[in-house]
Amino acid sequence: MNRRVALVRRPSSRLAEGLVTHIERSPVDVDLAVRQWEGYVAALEDAGWDVVEVPPAEEHPDSVFIEDPVFVYGDLAILMRSGAPERRGETRGLREVLEEHGYRVAEITEPATIDGGDVLKFDGKVWVGQGGRTNEEGLSQLRDLLDPLGVEVVGVPLESVLHLKSAVTALPDGTVIGYPPLVDAPLTWGEEFLPVPEEPGSHVVLLGEDRVLMSASAPESAQLFRERGLHVVTVDISEFEKLEGCVTCLSVRLRG
Repeated sequence: MNRRVALVRRPSSRLAEGLVTHIERSPVDVDLAVRQWEGYVAALEDAGWDVVEVPPAEEHPDSVFIEDPVFVYGDLAILMRSGAPERRGETRGLREVLEEHGYRVAEITEPATIDGGDVLKFDGKVWVGQGGRTNEEGLSQLRDLLDPLGVEVVGVPLESVLHLKSAVTALPDGTVIGYPPLVDAPLTWGEEFLPVPEEPGSHVVLLGEDRVLMSASAPESAQLFRERGLHVVTVDISEFEKLEGCVTCLSVRLRG
């Protein structure tokens, strides 16, 4: 399957009620957030992705952050069980969409908790944040589900951020990037770690072999990536950043 599909979910009108844990709450302009979300979707489409809207979850303020309730690897989609009880209903409606796109679907079950934002995958390896929304049983169940696919799963301690991918993501060549004050376990990444000068510069979505999507609020990091030969696409997601959101949170990329 060569088609590149990105799943997204429209922001709830209750977005401003979303959870915050590591930052102070500030007012969210929901109308502006919707326009920013539409700009994010347009950036995906401009990069050649087919965007599919999953059923809305109006009753869940954080439901726009679709990365958290589902994780995909190969032909397997895993419905997560959030560490925030308020968010567990966000998996509703996802199974049908995933099965329509050819995925086998598994589920994380009680007492495990795990958010998709805690899971970073690259080149046959998966790192899982530990200490926030994801517990040891969540790590164990994910490892059991991925073991038949030959995937190595590694736990990473977290204290400074909500999710692992709030601290680090990976460039197309596998270089792990992060803002040092928020990276609790830099030795996990060794020589492959590249420090970035701004916190929002830690988050990139891989759009293609040499193309990344990132927040417009990290211009110095964007320039650093351009100097490494990457084509950088920036989007304004300031309203989502007020809720500890980032570019990775707003979509799930399938087979891309």
